[in-house]
Amino acid sequence: MSNLADEHSRVLGGIVCLGAALGVALFLYGISIGSYWAIAIPVTAVTLFVLGLVFWVGWTIATIQVDPSGDPLVPAGGPSAATTPEAEKSEADTGE
Repeated sequence: MSNLADEHSRVLGGIVCLGAALGVALFLYGISIGSYWAIAIPVTAVTLFVLGLVFWVGWTIATIQVDPSGDPLVPAGGPSAATTPEAEKSEADTGE
């Protein structure tokens, strides 16, 4: 079973490599004949990909739901180390 999956991956990888080689050949041909589209199409594709990626990251940040888990945060000195104006007044009144 694993051998079949490995073979499928190799065939798919080969197809991707052939597609990339064809893309390079078309790009170089377009550059050699001075075609505007040889630059415009790849630049547009990369720009749209990057903007799509940025949109996806923003969407993920905007829609994530985080449930609080774990223990609540406690100051380094323990719960009694928290200093608030009320706590300071209480300590002054009791003489501590």
